Amino acid sequence: MTFQKSLLGASAAIALTAGAALAEPAMIYDLGGKFDKSFNEAAFAGVTRWVDETGGEFLEIELQSEAQREQALRRFAERGANPIVMAGFGFADPLSQVAPDYPDTKFAIIDMVVDAPNVRSIVFNEHEGSYLVGMLAAEASKSGTVGFIGGMDVPLIRKFACGYAQGVKAANPDATIIANMTGTTPAAWNDPVKGSELTKAQISQGADVVYAAAGGTGVGVLQTAADEDILSIGVDSNQNYLHPGKVLTSMTKRVDNAVYDVFSQGPDMETGIFVMGLANDGVGYALDEYNEALITPEMKAAVDEASAAIADGSLKVHDYTSDDSCPDLQF
Repeated sequence: MTFQKSLLGASAAIALTAGAALAEPAMIYDLGGKFDKSFNEAAFAGVTRWVDETGGEFLEIELQSEAQREQALRRFAERGANPIVMAGFGFADPLSQVAPDYPDTKFAIIDMVVDAPNVRSIVFNEHEGSYLVGMLAAEASKSGTVGFIGGMDVPLIRKFACGYAQGVKAANPDATIIANMTGTTPAAWNDPVKGSELTKAQISQGADVVYAAAGGTGVGVLQTAADEDILSIGVDSNQNYLHPGKVLTSMTKRVDNAVYDVFSQGPDMETGIFVMGLANDGVGYALDEYNEALITPEMKAAVDEASAAIADGSLKVHDYTSDDSCPDLQF
């Protein structure tokens, strides 16, 4: 059994498991906290699986501000943590500064590429999984209008939106897609009230299925969709259970697998760029007891066929980050 104690810094408290020794892995969660029911929580699930299987000990911190990113990296590196995993593209610049100073420490960053010999960069084909849930949204919609609510307006989230729009149009070329972003600062990841407001606005425009790719903000989207008796689509973690029968599906982004793999490799972690998509089960859509009544056999067959085609390369989904364009959606 482990307990937590604090190592206090000028503006941060780094939580450590009892007796953590040198070369124990460390996990740094992005803003929004490890229980955001989405991205960070998927990372925590990977840590938890590793602990359950190995009994290992680890270090962790939940960031409270942007200023803590570099500080947390340096404090963990100085303590001897190895490898150090960070969730979120916001760590790219701090990691670029820190990694060269600790050449014997391995780092892993999720959602961004940092070119350094001691760094593993893990990126996902979110556009592929979003295409699948877009197909399901179009097929489930009765109004022919579906919505997308993103968190912070950055290329990564536009990548989600663009893939979603392509899937919607593949299933229903006449569909209307409404897209909104929550904001332009990191606060956009943890604003469920704004997520609720945007959902109501999209409902007023006819949307009856809304996909949230917004971290903790998405909790407000899913709650409001359930309250207003429309369908929602979760993201990153499987969020179907949050509102059984009201969450059409979730676009699963297997951050848990990425973190588990890094923790399992330990200081011998392989570095370089790792891409996780449909071909290697890095993304997908969730089907379970909470949403199975919403997905007809015909819907499942169509989306599974598309999934197989994307995985084998015969169906290409446009990646917004490749050229900043999205033919099926105007931002």
